Amino acid sequence: MSNLPKIIWSKIDEAPALATYSLLPIVNAFTQAAGVEVVESDISLAGRVLAAMGLAEDELSKLGEVVLQPDGNIIKLPNISASAGQLKDCIAELQGQGYDIPNYPENPTTDEEKAIQAKYATCLGSAVNPVLREGNSDRRAAKAVKRFAQNNPHRLKAFAENSKAYVAHMEGKGDFYGNEKSVTVDKAQKVTIALNGKELTTIDALAGEVLDGTFMSVAALREFYGKTIEDAKAKDLIWSLHLKATMMKISDPIMFGHGFEIFFADVFAKYADTFKEVGVNPNMGMSDLEKKIAGHAQEAEIKAAFQAAVDADAPKIAMVDSDKGQTNFNASNDVIIDASMPVVVREGGKQWDRTGAALETVAVVPDSTYAMFHAEMVADCVKNGQFDVSTMGTMQNIGLMAQKAEEYGSHPTTFELAEAGTVTVTGEDGVLMSFECEAGDIWRMARTKDIPIKDWVRLTVERTRLEGIPAVFWLDENRAHDAELIKKVNTYLADHDTDGLDIQFMNVTDATRFTNTRIRRGENTIAVTGNVLRDHLTDMYPILELGTSAKMLSIVPLLAGGGLYETGAGGSAPKHVDQFLAEGHLRWDSLGEFLALAESLRFIGQKHDDAKLKALTEALDEANNGYLDNSKEPGRKVGQPDNKASHFFLAQYWAEALANGSDAELAAKFAPVAKALKENEEKIMEELLAVEGQPQDVGGYFHPNDELAAKAMRPSATLNAIIDAI
Repeated sequence: MSNLPKIIWSKIDEAPALATYSLLPIVNAFTQAAGVEVVESDISLAGRVLAAMGLAEDELSKLGEVVLQPDGNIIKLPNISASAGQLKDCIAELQGQGYDIPNYPENPTTDEEKAIQAKYATCLGSAVNPVLREGNSDRRAAKAVKRFAQNNPHRLKAFAENSKAYVAHMEGKGDFYGNEKSVTVDKAQKVTIALNGKELTTIDALAGEVLDGTFMSVAALREFYGKTIEDAKAKDLIWSLHLKATMMKISDPIMFGHGFEIFFADVFAKYADTFKEVGVNPNMGMSDLEKKIAGHAQEAEIKAAFQAAVDADAPKIAMVDSDKGQTNFNASNDVIIDASMPVVVREGGKQWDRTGAALETVAVVPDSTYAMFHAEMVADCVKNGQFDVSTMGTMQNIGLMAQKAEEYGSHPTTFELAEAGTVTVTGEDGVLMSFECEAGDIWRMARTKDIPIKDWVRLTVERTRLEGIPAVFWLDENRAHDAELIKKVNTYLADHDTDGLDIQFMNVTDATRFTNTRIRRGENTIAVTGNVLRDHLTDMYPILELGTSAKMLSIVPLLAGGGLYETGAGGSAPKHVDQFLAEGHLRWDSLGEFLALAESLRFIGQKHDDAKLKALTEALDEANNGYLDNSKEPGRKVGQPDNKASHFFLAQYWAEALANGSDAELAAKFAPVAKALKENEEKIMEELLAVEGQPQDVGGYFHPNDELAAKAMRPSATLNAIIDAI
């Protein structure tokens, strides 16, 4: 091997993890020929659980060191941001495989149980992203991908004339937006968060750091839910709840639980004693409730009561799986807003009811901080009709996320308040903020450090000049946090040459309207946002523009000088796995991995002048174009070429490009490979399709058996022999 740095490929979960068993052998066969080694690092949920229990290396912590190195280079595939339910399922699977690990204690009472819960808590929610994202986000569609989407438009369903679909969110002083306060600390200091003088936690704030405190009134939340349910009845709309209980692992499961209780208020009231007796936690959803009542004398009666409420016509409830009878409340992690709301827009303002019918919905998004974006997206389509994929422009995003910027306030600084009273945030010189709250309210702090803001501004100026299109900071002067950021952004913009650049500030609603107006005219715009909106925008617009967010370039230029290349979104990954296990067909599209690999190689090439690496990267670019131009993405149905076939075609196009490329040694090496792949195409496709329709056993959902998974994902002996011989 040469002295070129390694690329670290994250071993993760679900569909992209299965795809890796097929793709990575191909990748390494090609990259090693140019002196680049690609190595795996296990940051899957199962890997993190085993590490937390001392039974495996802590690969996530190791990668946390890599992102601080100037030549750090990581390709990060989407991983599970685990809810408590997913964590429990993962633990049970590992126990079944013989690992001696304890159960997850939901309600710990002993010191031992509290210690176990604390260890497992490190695996919940967005455990990976805050560690790896030591840089801000640059997300955009590659030009070839955008061109392909416009020339081969996917279907967006029309909004009905006079559509009643809309997004409902809280307003006034009840939610996080209305209650927010924000300060910028002028010096490094210890900051204490306390409730009625009793310390909740302390943090070490840095000089120039922006601290936000806010809370959601649970009384206002429950009242809001009740009103939306009544409005859905009155307008004959399906009722759907959109949260992110995976990433916002503390606040959103609580909001989910209150929604569950309010929608099924009569059932929860009637069986309150039984639910208390068996330990029902509404935050865990219906699937967990059914496990808790299993075998109870009232089990059938309780299930019938829930079913009667679902069968009632007013209001209908959205389903996550009509065939299985699973409602929006099956499990808190079933509905992920940045995946579910684009579907509402794509489907013409509709969700599915218990019969599988698509009906207009009131999409309930309690937190107005970002709900205003979704509200305007739906309102725009109700007013102006559906977007035209063949002509619509594109949204690029520069996202503020370095050093856990705006990481939702969902981790160690979010609390369900045990009692009513005053929450204080106190620094060296006294109280910075205070809040009057009720018992059960959800209080949270978010933090944004100064260096990431500076870098965010720099990236924005560079991208705006490069693209020659308007950039809009989605900052609302009436939101406390945004007002602090506006001051900082204006200060740091003065450090750059912005002559001739169109850089503006707008609140969320106005920014959405501005972006959509330009998109409908076929014009491009850069959205410059915080981390939460980055998440929502970079799923919504790509799903409308490209059919999926997995085809976006997602580059994180690391503050230390390295690069993190994120691939795709995993929101649909569980359904892909279900299909694969049932019938051997994996419809996950690895284009995001192909594009990330090209950018990762290009990054190395920018630092190391190497002819072979240059030829390898140019050839991969050509192969990616060929993959798109020839429509080699996986089919959705069994019997069609799937993910495994898409990897074969990438290998074929890559080998052909190298055989005709600029490096003579690589051309000589890959000419026979290209010939073999082309001549054996029919045989290879026969071998790949031969396993379609057959159930697959990979030894585990969260922790597959490597040998079984590789066998299932590499069923073509002919292809394997060609690749392994390179």
